[in-house]
Amino acid sequence: MSGSLVSPATRQRVRDLATPIARSLGRLGLTPNGLTVIGFLGTCAAAVAAAAHAWLLAGVLVLAFGIFDLFDGALARATGRTSKFGAFLDSTLDRTGENLVYAGIAVSAALSFTIGLILAVLALSFASSVTYARAKAESLGFHGEVGVAPRSERLVVLAAGLILAGIPGGVLGFGQAWLALALAIIALLSAVTVAQRILHVRAQQGEG
Repeated sequence: MSGSLVSPATRQRVRDLATPIARSLGRLGLTPNGLTVIGFLGTCAAAVAAAAHAWLLAGVLVLAFGIFDLFDGALARATGRTSKFGAFLDSTLDRTGENLVYAGIAVSAALSFTIGLILAVLALSFASSVTYARAKAESLGFHGEVGVAPRSERLVVLAAGLILAGIPGGVLGFGQAWLALALAIIALLSAVTVAQRILHVRAQQGEG
């Protein structure tokens, strides 16, 4: 049991849907690592948009390149080009890109959206800890991929918050409150996920 909000079966169906698109990108001459870098650059663009207070554009870019992130792994598996370096590059750039978006939100919120600044910092801190907890667990020989808020779920919540905050006039008049809510959800669920991973590793160690 992964404990995630999305079941392993659903994740596999999404990967299966991504495979033919990934093959098409491969036929254009793109490599799995090339797709990883393109996805990272797209997320960097989202971070710049967030820093410029362009919430709607930032949300669309986060969503689009979050989906795009499926294609590098799908292409690598479909063409037999999986490698340890590719996995390392993908993981490193994924996490860096996500953190940059939170940083962009914090920069934009620094002067007039204090709660957004605080929540962006909390979301960045706990989301980074989720990733670290898994990496550290696996480096010690434990299984660490459990919890309610892995990266894909966080990106969906983040994109939704940015888009709802950026729609002209605000949805139901709440405006930036949607982004604050999304960041709060990410921070809370990330903190829960860190705790889940700690308890999961402790159980594997056999410590009470």
